Amino acid sequence: MSAITTPDVPARGYAPQGKDNGIVKSKGTVTLPPPTGGEAVPHRARKPEWLKVRAPGSPNYLRLKELMRSQGLHTVCEEAHCPNIGECWESGTATFMILGDVCTRACKYCAVAHGLPTELDWDEPRRVADSVVTMGLEHAVITSVNRDELKDGGAAIYAECIRQIHERVPGCSVEVLIPDLKGNEDALRVVVEARPEILAHNIDTVERLAKALRPGARYWRSISFLGAVKRMNPAQLTKSAIILGMGETEDEIYQAMKDLREASVDILTLGQYLRPSEHHVPLDRWVHPDEFRRWKEIGERELGFGHVESGPLVRSSYHAKEQARTIDAGGPGSITQIVDADVDSDVQIDASEAALRAAMVRPPAPRLVQIGGL
Repeated sequence: MSAITTPDVPARGYAPQGKDNGIVKSKGTVTLPPPTGGEAVPHRARKPEWLKVRAPGSPNYLRLKELMRSQGLHTVCEEAHCPNIGECWESGTATFMILGDVCTRACKYCAVAHGLPTELDWDEPRRVADSVVTMGLEHAVITSVNRDELKDGGAAIYAECIRQIHERVPGCSVEVLIPDLKGNEDALRVVVEARPEILAHNIDTVERLAKALRPGARYWRSISFLGAVKRMNPAQLTKSAIILGMGETEDEIYQAMKDLREASVDILTLGQYLRPSEHHVPLDRWVHPDEFRRWKEIGERELGFGHVESGPLVRSSYHAKEQARTIDAGGPGSITQIVDADVDSDVQIDASEAALRAAMVRPPAPRLVQIGGL
């Protein structure tokens, strides 16, 4: 078979190269004016002291790094320079990124490559479980790219990962951070019935900014998606996240937190937006640690979250192991039915792309693993 020529990636816009599981397309560039009318933080601006962390290098960190290299695994946290990599690797918490390394959506704050996935690896759950055994993990977090071209969005592979980890490492808790699966309730039920200890889905931003920053997603679809989990299993711990510093106001943050509680979300994480490139949404502000502490107090004391992990360096899986073991799930909230499930996800594959995807022949993809916080 003749070689397949990958379409040229537009020069303008975010389009990281060297991906193993698809054809990368540009995410374009987004510019949103700060709500206050002020100037955005320059991309190369010096970070405040509270965002500076010690370089990783503990014995356990080095051991896991060598393990990843010896198995030919990628780690997203290394590529994205996650600030928590040292702490998370040392504590024995791993986040596996399944379903490839190319996402069908183009969120304007995310460093993951956008484009056309070309592979689906049904052996991935076994390899994820193998890695959990080898690494001796006590808590495994599994996330993925969006796979909107799949009918179930990858739910079956998520469920099999959960089952295999539980079967082979009975003491290991499992947290899944799933896409919205286009609001497909049957697909969601497949994941819920696999019984992860925590089921997470991130709204990431406030309602006003959601359409601009999360094309293909819908704010109320995400909120109601989490609420539907509680209808399916009232004992399921649920979790979401909001990223601060992308142009939201305090009133909007508070309202988003209230909306999540209407869906009876148990755990919330809030962290600082760190702009991946000049093509991503501009950074509106550095959020002071005192503000993060205030949101934690409001979330837990006023709004009733079981736990709020809030701080500049917090990411979705930060301190995830402790959350799975110490927090009790609340019952269903007032929002339990998925809305906007029939709204188009904005993901279209034209005939030429479909033919290219069908014709592409590649060896099995290297395993993609993230260690550390998302």
